[in-house]
Amino acid sequence: MIPLSEGQVPGSADAVIIGGGINGLTTARELAKLGLKNIVVLEKNYIGSGSTGRCGGGIRQQWTTKENIKLAQESVRMYEDMSADLGYQVFFRQGGYLMVTESESDLENLNKAVELQKSCGIETEYLQPKDCLKLVPDLNIEKLKGASFCPKDGTAYPFAVVWGYAKACHKLGVKIHIRTTVQDIESDGGRIHAVVTDRGRISTPLVVNCAGPWARTMAAKVGVTLPNRQERHEIMVSESLKPFLNPMVISISNGIYFSQSLRGEIVGGIGDATEPHWEDPADFDTNSQLRFSVRFAKALMGYFPRAAKVRMMRQWAGMYDVTPDHRPILGSVEGLDGYFHICGFSGHGFMLGPVTGVRMARYITTGQADEIIDSLSLDRFEKGDIVMDGFVVG
Repeated sequence: MIPLSEGQVPGSADAVIIGGGINGLTTARELAKLGLKNIVVLEKNYIGSGSTGRCGGGIRQQWTTKENIKLAQESVRMYEDMSADLGYQVFFRQGGYLMVTESESDLENLNKAVELQKSCGIETEYLQPKDCLKLVPDLNIEKLKGASFCPKDGTAYPFAVVWGYAKACHKLGVKIHIRTTVQDIESDGGRIHAVVTDRGRISTPLVVNCAGPWARTMAAKVGVTLPNRQERHEIMVSESLKPFLNPMVISISNGIYFSQSLRGEIVGGIGDATEPHWEDPADFDTNSQLRFSVRFAKALMGYFPRAAKVRMMRQWAGMYDVTPDHRPILGSVEGLDGYFHICGFSGHGFMLGPVTGVRMARYITTGQADEIIDSLSLDRFEKGDIVMDGFVVG
Protein backbone atom coordinates (compact mmCIF):
# COMPACT_ATOMS: atom_id res chain seq x y z
CA MET A 1 0.00 0.00 0.00
CA ILE A 2 1.11 3.57 -0.71
CA PRO A 3 0.65 5.90 2.29
CA LEU A 4 -1.75 8.68 1.25
CA SER A 5 -2.43 11.18 4.00
CA GLU A 6 -5.81 12.71 4.76
CA GLY A 7 -4.53 14.49 7.85
CA GLN A 8 -2.74 17.71 8.72
CA VAL A 9 -0.31 18.92 6.08
CA PRO A 10 3.33 19.65 7.03
CA GLY A 11 4.18 23.19 8.08
CA SER A 12 6.81 23.63 5.39
CA ALA A 13 7.99 22.12 2.11
CA ASP A 14 10.68 22.76 -0.47
CA ALA A 15 8.02 22.39 -3.17
CA VAL A 16 4.25 22.00 -3.31
CA ILE A 17 2.67 20.34 -6.35
CA ILE A 18 -1.03 21.08 -6.80
CA GLY A 19 -2.77 18.16 -8.51
CA GLY A 20 -2.48 14.39 -8.13
CA GLY A 21 -2.90 13.46 -11.78
CA ILE A 22 -0.33 12.49 -14.40
CA ASN A 23 1.36 15.90 -14.55
CA GLY A 24 1.55 16.46 -10.80
CA LEU A 25 2.92 13.03 -9.97
CA THR A 26 5.44 12.84 -12.82
CA THR A 27 6.77 16.29 -11.92
CA ALA A 28 7.00 15.41 -8.22
CA ARG A 29 8.89 12.21 -8.99
CA GLU A 30 11.32 13.91 -11.36
CA LEU A 31 11.98 16.78 -8.93
CA ALA A 32 12.76 14.20 -6.23
CA LYS A 33 15.11 12.34 -8.59
CA LEU A 34 16.95 15.60 -9.18
CA GLY A 35 17.56 16.00 -5.46
CA LEU A 36 14.68 18.09 -4.11
CA LYS A 37 14.04 16.59 -0.67
CA ASN A 38 10.82 17.89 0.87
CA ILE A 39 8.06 17.67 -1.76
CA VAL A 40 4.32 17.69 -1.05
CA VAL A 41 1.62 16.77 -3.58
CA LEU A 42 -1.88 18.08 -2.85
CA GLU A 43 -4.92 16.40 -4.43
CA LYS A 44 -8.44 17.68 -3.74
CA ASN A 45 -10.01 14.25 -4.25
CA TYR A 46 -8.31 10.90 -4.97
CA ILE A 47 -5.27 10.11 -7.13
CA GLY A 48 -6.21 10.47 -10.81
CA SER A 49 -9.68 11.79 -10.01
CA GLY A 50 -9.49 14.67 -12.49
CA SER A 51 -8.91 14.51 -16.23
CA THR A 52 -6.29 11.73 -15.99
CA GLY A 53 -8.69 9.12 -14.61
CA ARG A 54 -11.38 10.10 -17.11
CA CYS A 55 -9.34 9.87 -20.30
CA GLY A 56 -9.29 7.15 -22.95
CA GLY A 57 -5.65 6.17 -22.37
CA GLY A 58 -4.44 6.89 -25.91
CA ILE A 59 -0.79 7.78 -26.63
CA ARG A 60 0.10 8.94 -30.13
CA GLN A 61 2.90 10.67 -32.00
CA GLN A 62 0.84 11.80 -34.99
CA TRP A 63 0.66 15.59 -34.69
CA THR A 64 1.11 18.59 -36.97
CA THR A 65 3.45 20.71 -34.81
CA LYS A 66 7.07 19.85 -34.01
CA GLU A 67 6.58 20.62 -30.29
CA ASN A 68 3.79 18.06 -29.89
CA ILE A 69 5.59 15.51 -32.07
CA LYS A 70 8.79 15.85 -30.05
CA LEU A 71 7.00 15.63 -26.70
CA ALA A 72 4.97 12.62 -27.85
CA GLN A 73 8.03 10.88 -29.28
CA GLU A 74 9.91 11.21 -25.99
CA SER A 75 6.82 10.21 -24.03
CA VAL A 76 6.34 7.01 -26.03
CA ARG A 77 9.93 6.02 -25.26
CA MET A 78 9.15 6.52 -21.58
CA TYR A 79 5.91 4.51 -21.80
CA GLU A 80 7.81 1.65 -23.44
CA ASP A 81 10.02 1.35 -20.34
CA MET A 82 7.53 2.60 -17.76
CA SER A 83 6.45 -0.67 -16.15
CA ALA A 84 10.08 -1.64 -15.51
CA ASP A 85 11.05 1.90 -14.50
CA LEU A 86 8.24 2.29 -11.96
CA GLY A 87 8.15 -1.33 -10.85
CA TYR A 88 4.42 -1.27 -11.58
CA GLN A 89 2.50 -2.71 -14.52
CA VAL A 90 0.90 0.13 -16.51
CA PHE A 91 -0.47 -2.09 -19.32
CA PHE A 92 1.11 -0.13 -22.17
CA ARG A 93 0.27 -1.75 -25.50
CA GLN A 94 1.51 -0.53 -28.88
CA GLY A 95 -1.24 -1.47 -31.28
CA GLY A 96 -0.76 1.69 -33.32
CA TYR A 97 -3.04 4.59 -34.20
CA LEU A 98 -5.03 4.56 -37.43
CA MET A 99 -6.07 8.14 -38.22
CA VAL A 100 -8.73 8.31 -40.94
CA THR A 101 -10.58 11.05 -42.79
CA GLU A 102 -13.75 11.22 -44.82
CA SER A 103 -12.89 14.60 -46.33
CA GLU A 104 -10.88 15.23 -49.50
CA SER A 105 -9.89 18.60 -48.07
CA ASP A 106 -7.98 16.86 -45.25
CA LEU A 107 -5.70 14.87 -47.54
CA GLU A 108 -3.14 17.60 -48.24
CA ASN A 109 -2.71 18.34 -44.53
CA LEU A 110 -2.63 14.62 -43.74
CA ASN A 111 0.19 14.08 -46.24
CA LYS A 112 2.10 17.11 -44.89
CA ALA A 113 1.69 15.79 -41.36
CA VAL A 114 3.05 12.38 -42.35
CA GLU A 115 6.09 14.00 -43.96
CA LEU A 116 6.69 16.20 -40.88
CA GLN A 117 6.40 13.19 -38.59
CA LYS A 118 8.81 11.19 -40.73
CA SER A 119 11.30 14.08 -40.68
CA CYS A 120 11.17 13.87 -36.87
CA GLY A 121 11.90 10.14 -36.93
CA ILE A 122 8.32 8.87 -36.49
CA GLU A 123 7.40 5.66 -38.35
CA THR A 124 4.21 7.04 -39.87
CA GLU A 125 2.88 6.02 -43.28
CA TYR A 126 0.14 7.40 -45.49
CA LEU A 127 -2.53 4.85 -46.43
CA GLN A 128 -5.19 4.52 -49.07
CA PRO A 129 -8.60 3.44 -47.72
CA LYS A 130 -8.17 -0.14 -48.91
CA ASP A 131 -4.87 -0.38 -47.01
CA CYS A 132 -6.76 0.21 -43.76
CA LEU A 133 -8.39 -3.21 -44.10
CA LYS A 134 -5.04 -4.88 -43.49
CA LEU A 135 -5.06 -3.30 -40.04
CA VAL A 136 -8.80 -3.40 -39.26
CA PRO A 137 -10.49 -5.96 -41.54
CA ASP A 138 -14.03 -5.04 -40.44
CA LEU A 139 -13.60 -1.28 -40.91
CA ASN A 140 -16.16 0.35 -43.20
CA ILE A 141 -14.01 2.19 -45.76
CA GLU A 142 -16.88 3.22 -48.05
CA LYS A 143 -16.61 6.93 -47.16
CA LEU A 144 -12.91 7.09 -46.27
CA LYS A 145 -10.59 9.23 -48.40
CA GLY A 146 -7.26 8.47 -46.75
CA ALA A 147 -5.50 7.60 -43.51
CA SER A 148 -2.19 7.53 -41.69
CA PHE A 149 -0.80 4.88 -39.38
CA CYS A 150 1.98 4.77 -36.79
CA PRO A 151 2.64 1.31 -35.30
CA LYS A 152 4.45 2.67 -32.23
CA ASP A 153 1.40 4.57 -30.93
CA GLY A 154 -0.68 2.83 -28.30
CA THR A 155 -2.65 2.86 -25.07
CA ALA A 156 -2.02 2.49 -21.34
CA TYR A 157 -4.28 2.19 -18.30
CA PRO A 158 -4.50 5.67 -16.70
CA PHE A 159 -5.07 4.56 -13.10
CA ALA A 160 -2.18 2.08 -13.27
CA VAL A 161 0.08 4.86 -14.53
CA VAL A 162 -0.77 7.34 -11.75
CA TRP A 163 -0.54 4.65 -9.08
CA GLY A 164 2.81 3.58 -10.48
CA TYR A 165 4.05 7.14 -10.24
CA ALA A 166 2.56 7.54 -6.75
CA LYS A 167 4.50 4.43 -5.66
CA ALA A 168 7.69 5.81 -7.19
CA CYS A 169 7.11 9.18 -5.50
CA HIS A 170 6.67 7.49 -2.13
CA LYS A 171 9.98 5.63 -2.52
CA LEU A 172 11.70 8.99 -3.02
CA GLY A 173 10.11 10.54 0.06
CA VAL A 174 7.38 12.59 -1.62
CA LYS A 175 4.37 13.17 0.64
CA ILE A 176 0.98 12.81 -1.09
CA HIS A 177 -2.05 14.37 0.61
CA ILE A 178 -5.46 13.46 -0.83
CA ARG A 179 -8.87 15.04 -0.15
CA THR A 180 -7.01 18.25 0.62
CA THR A 181 -8.33 21.49 -0.90
CA VAL A 182 -6.08 24.44 -1.73
CA GLN A 183 -7.78 27.56 -0.41
CA ASP A 184 -5.12 30.15 -1.19
CA ILE A 185 -1.57 30.65 -2.46
CA GLU A 186 0.31 33.36 -0.64
CA SER A 187 2.75 35.57 -2.52
CA ASP A 188 4.37 38.92 -1.81
CA GLY A 189 7.15 40.98 -3.29
CA GLY A 190 7.11 38.91 -6.46
CA ARG A 191 7.75 35.63 -4.62
CA ILE A 192 5.71 32.59 -3.56
CA HIS A 193 5.54 32.16 0.22
CA ALA A 194 2.95 29.55 1.15
CA VAL A 195 -0.01 27.38 0.21
CA VAL A 196 -3.06 27.45 2.46
CA THR A 197 -5.24 24.33 2.55
CA ASP A 198 -8.25 23.13 4.53
CA ARG A 199 -5.77 20.94 6.45
CA GLY A 200 -3.26 23.64 7.31
CA ARG A 201 -0.73 26.10 5.86
CA ILE A 202 2.48 25.01 4.11
CA SER A 203 5.33 27.49 3.95
CA THR A 204 7.10 26.98 0.61
CA PRO A 205 9.16 28.91 -1.95
CA LEU A 206 7.97 26.78 -4.88
CA VAL A 207 4.51 25.95 -6.26
CA VAL A 208 3.82 23.93 -9.40
CA ASN A 209 0.27 24.29 -10.68
CA CYS A 210 -0.73 20.91 -12.18
CA ALA A 211 -4.40 21.26 -11.29
CA GLY A 212 -5.76 20.38 -14.73
CA PRO A 213 -9.28 21.80 -15.09
CA TRP A 214 -8.68 23.78 -11.89
CA ALA A 215 -5.38 25.30 -13.10
CA ARG A 216 -7.05 28.56 -14.09
CA THR A 217 -8.59 28.86 -10.61
CA MET A 218 -5.24 28.15 -8.91
CA ALA A 219 -3.38 30.63 -11.12
CA ALA A 220 -5.87 33.37 -10.28
CA LYS A 221 -4.88 33.06 -6.61
CA VAL A 222 -1.47 34.56 -7.47
CA GLY A 223 -2.80 37.07 -9.99
CA VAL A 224 -1.99 35.01 -13.09
CA THR A 225 -4.65 34.86 -15.80
CA LEU A 226 -4.75 31.72 -17.90
CA PRO A 227 -6.78 31.71 -21.14
CA ASN A 228 -7.96 28.14 -20.52
CA ARG A 229 -11.55 26.97 -20.74
CA GLN A 230 -13.14 23.63 -19.89
CA GLU A 231 -14.86 21.38 -22.44
CA ARG A 232 -17.07 18.45 -21.62
CA HIS A 233 -16.18 15.12 -23.26
CA GLU A 234 -17.69 11.69 -22.65
CA ILE A 235 -16.43 8.15 -23.06
CA MET A 236 -18.37 4.92 -23.45
CA VAL A 237 -17.26 1.35 -22.70
CA SER A 238 -18.75 -1.86 -24.08
CA GLU A 239 -19.00 -5.38 -22.78
CA SER A 240 -15.84 -7.50 -23.04
CA LEU A 241 -15.28 -9.20 -26.40
CA LYS A 242 -12.69 -11.53 -27.85
CA PRO A 243 -9.63 -9.62 -29.16
CA PHE A 244 -10.29 -8.33 -32.67
CA LEU A 245 -9.06 -4.71 -32.77
CA ASN A 246 -5.36 -3.94 -32.52
CA PRO A 247 -4.97 -0.22 -33.29
CA MET A 248 -6.80 2.80 -31.94
CA VAL A 249 -9.02 4.15 -34.75
CA ILE A 250 -9.56 7.91 -34.78
CA SER A 251 -11.24 10.19 -37.30
CA ILE A 252 -9.98 13.70 -37.92
CA SER A 253 -13.28 14.39 -39.71
CA ASN A 254 -15.80 13.94 -36.88
CA GLY A 255 -13.60 13.28 -33.85
CA ILE A 256 -14.70 9.71 -33.05
CA TYR A 257 -12.08 7.38 -31.58
CA PHE A 258 -12.29 3.79 -30.38
CA SER A 259 -9.94 1.01 -29.33
CA GLN A 260 -10.12 -2.33 -27.56
CA SER A 261 -8.72 -2.69 -24.06
CA LEU A 262 -6.70 -5.65 -22.81
CA ARG A 263 -9.89 -6.84 -21.08
CA GLY A 264 -11.70 -6.87 -24.44
CA GLU A 265 -13.90 -3.79 -24.02
CA ILE A 266 -14.42 -1.25 -26.79
CA VAL A 267 -13.49 2.14 -25.32
CA GLY A 268 -14.27 5.32 -27.22
CA GLY A 269 -15.76 8.76 -27.50
CA ILE A 270 -16.65 11.49 -29.96
CA GLY A 271 -16.29 15.26 -29.87
CA ASP A 272 -19.33 17.51 -29.78
CA ALA A 273 -18.95 21.12 -30.89
CA THR A 274 -22.34 21.99 -29.40
CA GLU A 275 -21.23 21.20 -25.84
CA PRO A 276 -21.00 24.33 -23.66
CA HIS A 277 -17.67 25.67 -22.40
CA TRP A 278 -16.87 26.70 -18.85
CA GLU A 279 -14.22 28.91 -17.30
CA ASP A 280 -15.01 27.70 -13.78
CA PRO A 281 -14.93 23.91 -13.25
CA ALA A 282 -17.45 24.32 -10.41
CA ASP A 283 -20.09 24.77 -13.13
CA PHE A 284 -19.15 21.56 -14.91
CA ASP A 285 -21.75 18.83 -15.34
CA THR A 286 -20.32 15.30 -15.17
CA ASN A 287 -23.66 13.50 -15.48
CA SER A 288 -23.94 11.02 -18.34
CA GLN A 289 -26.10 12.08 -21.27
CA LEU A 290 -28.28 10.00 -23.56
CA ARG A 291 -27.43 12.40 -26.38
CA PHE A 292 -23.79 11.31 -26.30
CA SER A 293 -24.74 7.62 -26.18
CA VAL A 294 -26.82 7.93 -29.33
CA ARG A 295 -24.22 10.01 -31.21
CA PHE A 296 -21.37 7.69 -30.34
CA ALA A 297 -23.30 4.50 -31.09
CA LYS A 298 -24.39 5.77 -34.52
CA ALA A 299 -20.91 6.98 -35.41
CA LEU A 300 -19.28 3.76 -34.20
CA MET A 301 -21.62 1.60 -36.29
CA GLY A 302 -20.86 3.79 -39.30
CA TYR A 303 -17.16 2.98 -39.06
CA PHE A 304 -17.50 -0.45 -37.53
CA PRO A 305 -20.78 -2.16 -38.50
CA ARG A 306 -20.13 -5.27 -36.39
CA ALA A 307 -20.56 -3.06 -33.30
CA ALA A 308 -24.32 -3.02 -33.93
CA LYS A 309 -24.83 -6.09 -31.71
CA VAL A 310 -22.39 -5.02 -28.98
CA ARG A 311 -23.83 -4.00 -25.63
CA MET A 312 -22.62 -0.73 -24.14
CA MET A 313 -22.06 -1.07 -20.40
CA ARG A 314 -21.15 2.34 -18.95
CA GLN A 315 -20.16 5.90 -19.74
CA TRP A 316 -18.69 8.92 -17.97
CA ALA A 317 -17.82 12.56 -18.57
CA GLY A 318 -14.59 14.46 -18.01
CA MET A 319 -13.04 17.82 -18.75
CA TYR A 320 -10.59 18.95 -21.41
CA ASP A 321 -8.48 21.89 -20.16
CA VAL A 322 -8.36 23.75 -23.47
CA THR A 323 -6.12 26.63 -24.59
CA PRO A 324 -6.77 28.94 -27.57
CA ASP A 325 -4.24 27.08 -29.74
CA HIS A 326 -4.90 23.63 -28.24
CA ARG A 327 -1.29 23.34 -27.05
CA PRO A 328 -0.20 23.12 -23.40
CA ILE A 329 0.99 26.04 -21.29
CA LEU A 330 4.31 25.31 -19.58
CA GLY A 331 6.87 27.25 -17.60
CA SER A 332 7.02 30.21 -15.26
CA VAL A 333 5.62 33.73 -15.09
CA GLU A 334 7.84 36.79 -15.30
CA GLY A 335 7.85 38.76 -12.07
CA LEU A 336 6.67 35.89 -9.85
CA ASP A 337 9.51 33.77 -8.53
CA GLY A 338 8.69 30.24 -7.43
CA TYR A 339 5.51 29.76 -9.47
CA PHE A 340 5.28 27.33 -12.41
CA HIS A 341 2.37 25.82 -14.33
CA ILE A 342 1.80 22.67 -16.37
CA CYS A 343 -1.68 22.78 -17.89
CA GLY A 344 -3.85 23.30 -20.95
CA PHE A 345 -3.17 20.00 -22.72
CA SER A 346 -6.58 20.12 -24.43
CA GLY A 347 -7.33 16.46 -23.77
CA HIS A 348 -3.83 15.10 -24.36
CA GLY A 349 -2.11 15.45 -21.00
CA PHE A 350 -1.98 11.71 -20.40
CA MET A 351 0.05 11.00 -23.51
CA LEU A 352 2.41 13.96 -23.02
CA GLY A 353 2.59 13.98 -19.22
CA PRO A 354 5.65 11.78 -18.54
CA VAL A 355 8.12 13.74 -20.67
CA THR A 356 6.61 17.05 -19.59
CA GLY A 357 7.39 16.13 -15.99
CA VAL A 358 11.00 15.37 -16.92
CA ARG A 359 11.51 18.58 -18.86
CA MET A 360 9.73 20.79 -16.32
CA ALA A 361 11.61 19.31 -13.35
CA ARG A 362 14.89 20.03 -15.10
CA TYR A 363 13.71 23.53 -16.01
CA ILE A 364 12.59 24.26 -12.43
CA THR A 365 15.75 23.01 -10.74
CA THR A 366 18.36 24.37 -13.16
CA GLY A 367 16.70 27.39 -14.75
CA GLN A 368 18.21 26.33 -18.06
CA ALA A 369 16.33 27.29 -21.19
CA ASP A 370 14.26 24.57 -22.81
CA GLU A 371 13.28 25.17 -26.42
CA ILE A 372 9.95 23.36 -26.16
CA ILE A 373 8.97 24.86 -22.80
CA ASP A 374 9.89 28.32 -24.07
CA SER A 375 7.73 27.83 -27.17
CA LEU A 376 4.79 26.83 -24.94
CA SER A 377 5.08 29.67 -22.42
CA LEU A 378 2.05 31.69 -21.36
CA ASP A 379 3.33 34.90 -22.96
CA ARG A 380 3.02 33.40 -26.45
CA PHE A 381 -0.59 34.56 -26.47
CA GLU A 382 0.44 38.17 -25.87
CA LYS A 383 3.21 37.93 -28.46
CA GLY A 384 0.91 36.31 -31.01
CA ASP A 385 3.19 33.27 -31.37
CA ILE A 386 0.22 30.96 -31.84
CA VAL A 387 0.43 27.81 -33.97
CA MET A 388 -2.62 25.56 -34.07
CA ASP A 389 -2.17 21.80 -34.13
CA GLY A 390 -4.50 20.38 -36.74
CA PHE A 391 -4.85 16.95 -35.12
CA VAL A 392 -6.64 17.88 -31.91
CA VAL A 393 -9.62 15.55 -32.01
CA GLY A 394 -11.79 13.60 -29.63
